[in-house]
Amino acid sequence: MIDQKSIAVLPLENLSSDPENEYFADGMTEEIINALSKIEGLKVTARTSSFVFKHQKEDVRIIGNQLGVSTVLEGSIRKADNRIRVTTQLIRTDNGFHIWSESFDRQLNDVFKLQDEISLLVAEKIRENFGHLSIESHLVETTTSNVEAYNTYLKGRFNHLKWDEEGIQKAIELYSECIAMEPAYADPHFGLAYCYAMAGSWWPEPSLLVEAEKHINKGFSIDDQSALGYYAKATLSFWGHWDFQKAQENYIKAMQLSPKYTEAEEGLVELYTAVGDFDNALKHVENILQINPLSANHFFTKSNIFYQKGDFKQAEKFADQALILDPNFTHAIALKQLCLIHNGNEDKLNHFLNTTQLIERAEACNLLFDLFHKSKEIQTSTIDEELNKEVPIPLFPWTLFVKIYANRINDAEAELKDAVKRKLGQYVNFKSHPLLLPLRKSAVFQKLANENLVDNGSSKELTLGTEKLALISKEEASSLINRLNDLMEKQKAYLENAITLRSTAERIDISSNKLSYLLNEYLGKNFNEFINGYRLKAFQDMALDPKNSHLTLLGLAYESGFTSKSVFNDFFKKSTGLTPKAWVKQEKS
Repeated sequence: MIDQKSIAVLPLENLSSDPENEYFADGMTEEIINALSKIEGLKVTARTSSFVFKHQKEDVRIIGNQLGVSTVLEGSIRKADNRIRVTTQLIRTDNGFHIWSESFDRQLNDVFKLQDEISLLVAEKIRENFGHLSIESHLVETTTSNVEAYNTYLKGRFNHLKWDEEGIQKAIELYSECIAMEPAYADPHFGLAYCYAMAGSWWPEPSLLVEAEKHINKGFSIDDQSALGYYAKATLSFWGHWDFQKAQENYIKAMQLSPKYTEAEEGLVELYTAVGDFDNALKHVENILQINPLSANHFFTKSNIFYQKGDFKQAEKFADQALILDPNFTHAIALKQLCLIHNGNEDKLNHFLNTTQLIERAEACNLLFDLFHKSKEIQTSTIDEELNKEVPIPLFPWTLFVKIYANRINDAEAELKDAVKRKLGQYVNFKSHPLLLPLRKSAVFQKLANENLVDNGSSKELTLGTEKLALISKEEASSLINRLNDLMEKQKAYLENAITLRSTAERIDISSNKLSYLLNEYLGKNFNEFINGYRLKAFQDMALDPKNSHLTLLGLAYESGFTSKSVFNDFFKKSTGLTPKAWVKQEKS
């Protein structure tokens, strides 16, 4: 069942004359997603899943079903010189009705205020239509006054989120430019630290890990409450230093600061997988797939959990789901190669290798299949040739696998020992990796596992969110309800077309959060249901009054305060079970 207080923010369409301004449209979209994600009780689809629909003209009802959300925010952005123009529409996914739409013209240096304004208005409309949410006075903070630096940061982030070597290298260049423009801007320091941490672990260059540490420290000296900062710090601890306890603490801190931060929670899943805590890994991967259901990366992560557990059919199933979402996702391609080796269907493996682009080390894969299943005699020269090939840095340690199943155990142990000493990312799952099974009883393997992959309290309880406290006592509620009813019955405020939850709260002298809470907790209604209830009663009274027989039913609806034909008809039928015309006929008969 779809959570009614939920939203997907679709990528804003870039209408600028320069198509390269797409980075800015994507950055604005991500900032709105991040802002809305701060609201407790509001389900916000993560960026990856929302961006699946980029450049697509899909029906919002289909999007709502696929993402499990009741509303979709879509729109466009035009950036020219120092001005930006944004148009937005908030749409219900059950019937396609537009709840709200607005256009904004702003100076570029007002970009953070604009992000905040849009996010607050969207949150307010969701609260008015679907139920109580406690909304802070601001959702977006100004992180820099240097607009040029912010612009460069968005370009860096745009490349960073490509998650490939070329994108990471370009992001490093742009984050560095941004820092040169504005050294006291925390986010590019954290972005650069993340890129250096991953590059230093996987490519590998230990000096980059030192640079990552430097930029993390600098970023925290500017902003010590940054979820992005703790994510970067966790990444360095996990991938760079294999310090699982510190990594876990920092991933958890990032998630406490930003409970819907799926990238941080995925990092936690990868950590739990590495130390063999598969129960916690599966619990968290299921959670992130609720927020980010169309993420190829999360399905790969789930596939890897099952692979490390030795359930190769399930692992192949989830690798396939990742590849449906992104057929060129190299991690899922390489992991499926391993699954097919274990599952033992040579024809299926050969078909996959021959029909899939971006295969990782096809010859090594075929050789490993033959060695693993002992399906044929392999010449020593063939094995040596494969082991000595110069190839780009792989995602998986194929040479280690080949050495193990070619019965070159001493060579395999030496490679693993060297890789663990250097803390290479390709080897972080060695503790449970099924292809390393023949090594597990060796003294070398046991020593490496005990010294480097200890489960340092991974069952530590993760606390997200806060205990809900009553905003209004029963005594206060009674008084407020009387004031609210007076406003409606004596002043007929429901007839005002522009009435909002916020304006109503001001008139009875309470905060909008309190009014939202009052309506939902004590009257069991959201704001629109409450207002439309008065409008419905006014319509029914006027419709049965002979003095109004010359007016149409729709005219009477507008006289009663309704501003939309579709909203009137929908609310009337939902409340009475009849159409307005049928109800009038029934009442007059």
